[in-house]
Amino acid sequence: MVEQVDREQGRIVTAIVIRQLGVYAMANFLLVHGAWHGSWCWQPVVDRLEKRGHRVITPTLTGLGDRSHLLSATVNMDTHIDDVVNAARWAELDDFVLCGHSYGGAVITGVAERIQSRLRAIVYVDALLPVDGQTACDAAGVAPPDGDRWPPVPASRFAIGDPETERWVERMMTPHPVGTITQPLKLTGAVERIPYKAYVLAAKYRPSPFYRLYDRVKGAPGWYALVAESGHHVMLDMPDLVVDVLARAARGTDALDA
Repeated sequence: MVEQVDREQGRIVTAIVIRQLGVYAMANFLLVHGAWHGSWCWQPVVDRLEKRGHRVITPTLTGLGDRSHLLSATVNMDTHIDDVVNAARWAELDDFVLCGHSYGGAVITGVAERIQSRLRAIVYVDALLPVDGQTACDAAGVAPPDGDRWPPVPASRFAIGDPETERWVERMMTPHPVGTITQPLKLTGAVERIPYKAYVLAAKYRPSPFYRLYDRVKGAPGWYALVAESGHHVMLDMPDLVVDVLARAARGTDALDA
């Protein structure tokens, strides 16, 4: 049974999802894509979460995907952080799970500095996890590209398991605004103050900057870390696993099948 949310009527509604293995409260999720991508890359995960009765918000960052017409030299990391903070604000999200893939990890780290008290959990899916003063390029260990737009790399680089999915990703990618990956982040450690933190490493994506980031949090207090036998796009190669990780984060437990 799923009781629908009607915020417009000002009602406070609790949604309960009854599944074969138990009863779980509905959760809110905000998913942030990576470089060259858009909200489109989360669709398999969105479909599965919504089928379970959860609410999912997937903003497209300025200058990318269906907002690629807004790409300019003025778009920077602050712009993308504002995109996500505003998406949460206008969706009236509170006590929600924030998740980022790849470059999106840098964005959600900045978002946590702004709205940490509203986050139930934060999840990094083969994603950047910068420290104070780093840019996204620093966190990835790469030199910044020239110009104000960064052309997509070939989708074959991502080790996507399904050839048709790889061709789809190739078609959908758009240039990324360089200002977002060259602006340093000012961080106070807000991520560490979030009650539940998870990191998913994609084992089949090499060479990869994410192994050292995974090693940094594996075994750290408050972190749940796991390795997925997947290419970089875990949300496309293994959407059920990503859904399970997100659902665990919503419950604040490492138990399977939320």
